[in-house]
Amino acid sequence: MIKDSIAQLLRVSSKWSQIGSLLCLSIFFCFIGFDHFINPTFYLNIMPQEWPLKLEAVYISGLFEIIGGISILFSKLRKFAGWGLIALLIAVYPANIHMAVNYHLFPDISLVMLYFRLALQFVFVYWVFSVTLSKRNGPDLVING
Repeated sequence: MIKDSIAQLLRVSSKWSQIGSLLCLSIFFCFIGFDHFINPTFYLNIMPQEWPLKLEAVYISGLFEIIGGISILFSKLRKFAGWGLIALLIAVYPANIHMAVNYHLFPDISLVMLYFRLALQFVFVYWVFSVTLSKRNGPDLVING
């Protein structure tokens, strides 16, 4: 697995690598979630204009990112939070497709970067899966509550 290879390269135990990956994932989702409340205009702009309840969707997705980011720290919630975060990543994927297809609406972002975001979404899904749902996810990681 990739985490084990990185752990061997850095000469850290696999357990510490898992904890580090879990903490980074938690921080990532919490940061992005809070950004939905701090900078909602960015998220509103990437959604197709014809979608209803855009602002509400921005706030709800941000809230679920924060809840998921915190919940993965608790072993009893981790699997449920993992599935929730994967569902959220799938749910917001159409906005990323909209950005790539309508690149002319986003002149400040290169076309390469817009398409890279599409591929990156699959990396995030794999990251969430490997940290929260794989068999290597031990119950002793971070908070046993």
